[in-house]
Amino acid sequence: MHFSKTYAQLLLSLPPDLRDNAIEYRQLKKLINKVVKELTSLGLSPDLLQQLLQHAQTSTTSSLKGKEREQTSFLLDVGHTFQSGPSRMPRITYELNTDSNEIQPRLRMWTYPASGNPPNAYSDFLGASDLNTGAAAGPSNVSESTEPREVVIPLASDSAFFQALMDAHSALSTRLADLGDEFTKNLDVLARDISSSAKPMSESSSFQPYSHDANPGTVTVRAPNILTSSFTRSDLYAWREVFELYIDAEVFESQSEESRGERAIEDAEARLAKFMVQLADRGFADGSRLKLQRSQHAMKKFLELNASILNLFKFQYATTEAIRKILKKHAKRTALPTAPVLPSPFILTVGEQSTALIRSRTSSNTSLATMLVQAIGQTLLPIVPHIDDYACVICTNIAFKPIRLRCGHLFCVRCLVKMQKRGQGNCPMCRSPTVLVADRSNVDWALLNFMKDWFPIESRKKLRQNEKEVAQEEMEELGLDVSCIIA
Repeated sequence: MHFSKTYAQLLLSLPPDLRDNAIEYRQLKKLINKVVKELTSLGLSPDLLQQLLQHAQTSTTSSLKGKEREQTSFLLDVGHTFQSGPSRMPRITYELNTDSNEIQPRLRMWTYPASGNPPNAYSDFLGASDLNTGAAAGPSNVSESTEPREVVIPLASDSAFFQALMDAHSALSTRLADLGDEFTKNLDVLARDISSSAKPMSESSSFQPYSHDANPGTVTVRAPNILTSSFTRSDLYAWREVFELYIDAEVFESQSEESRGERAIEDAEARLAKFMVQLADRGFADGSRLKLQRSQHAMKKFLELNASILNLFKFQYATTEAIRKILKKHAKRTALPTAPVLPSPFILTVGEQSTALIRSRTSSNTSLATMLVQAIGQTLLPIVPHIDDYACVICTNIAFKPIRLRCGHLFCVRCLVKMQKRGQGNCPMCRSPTVLVADRSNVDWALLNFMKDWFPIESRKKLRQNEKEVAQEEMEELGLDVSCIIA
């Protein structure tokens, strides 16, 4: 299938907003045909033009080194030394004049006609083109002159091609900048909606934090079945579950050491589809697991943002391929040198920093997908804390009641008591002798209140588990067989 058909089909799968700002691939192909006709009308068929340009490039770049050769990569012939003798081949260069705001392609040609030579393709072209801005006056002077005759030929059709491409490029860059601003605004709205719908226990009037004067043995946590009505109207646990699924899915970027980085479009699309199936299976997609209408609206916005990122991935691929192929086709059909690489319209320059809406695999800028992942980590996750960030490193459960040793490391009270009973005096993390000297003054009351506030169910479960372990240890110390006790 030709790329133009593939390109058209891919654009049809994108939203109209992106499709309307796409590169007009077929229109650019028509402009290339006009360039070919213009060159042919001047007596410069693609084969002849390629021969002249290759001759100029070979004779020029072979004598240059380093930066000098780089500077001639676009102006293919600068200061060429002409051959001596009766047969002198013309030289020709292809230039893009960018002095004005418009790109003005032109050919600069030098002929060195020998006296008495019969007419040939070059002399016919020179005679037919009276566009010479640096030629000697009169045909008689040409035949007797020992200096080359210079002709500058503006290429109107080629100018129209590049102008159309640059206009589309500029319009696309402007639209992508607007999309970046829209994404940032939508993300801020999403953060506010989630923050207001995922409320902790402290939003209720019955929440009572503990102070440093409290007795750790009297700490209690409300059971889930007697949570206040204001907390039962919170979607805290629903959003925590959604974010856990999303982070595990790694839709757009892999965080593993083996495949770290941006995913292929097909892989990202499959992972996003799998993530949405998981949401549907757990009742989040239709809102049945969400208590608040604001949460339902936020879920819809969250999925829309992810879908827009996937569409931008597809749009970048289509646009990048369209620009690459149309420039390649321009060079192949016209025999004119490949134009300099255009700056990516997916790169937004702000001051001295650049932010990529969608990053190419060779780019080090931040992509929109990375922006979303970072926004979840920096903006949304702090709103809905993850329990793994507050786990005891020994038992891996929530570190309730939290004991902070003098060395700064944190453990739950049960793990600390067990270490003290076994006489293990060194911290398992840094080996500092801080375990045996720890007492109730090492309770981190601020963190205890935080866990009780944001993890009431897990804290209640851990508290009940601790109480059960303490009762069993006391009975074993009394010599009682706990296995014979009827609950």
